[in-house]
Amino acid sequence: MHFTPVNSPLAPAPSGGYSQALDVQGATRWLVISGQIPVDRAGVVPANFAEQADLVWKNILAQLDAAGMGVANLVKVTTFLSSRQYAQENGEARRRALGAHAPALTVIIAGIYDEAWLLEVEAVAAG
Repeated sequence: MHFTPVNSPLAPAPSGGYSQALDVQGATRWLVISGQIPVDRAGVVPANFAEQADLVWKNILAQLDAAGMGVANLVKVTTFLSSRQYAQENGEARRRALGAHAPALTVIIAGIYDEAWLLEVEAVAAG
């Protein structure tokens, strides 16, 4: 399997940490990860955004691992934020989790299902 970032010179350049598009060739498996929420196995929701974001990414990585995949398999990530005020911290958390890997990315400011959750992240991986 091979991923090629696609960033057309006819469209705006990505502002960092993602690709405008990702050409996936040779994939034989797709993993669709439901929105992961900032809740641990004991049902605890951290109080601050940074801890919630790190927990969400921990949950995504756990799903990838359970499927025999890793960060390098992510091709699309959609993040739902409860407020625009978390945009910078969200990017920082994503970069901590993904390192240099830059999947296609969408961030949406939206009402989140549970008011205690400050974000929810869904993802698609290929292998």
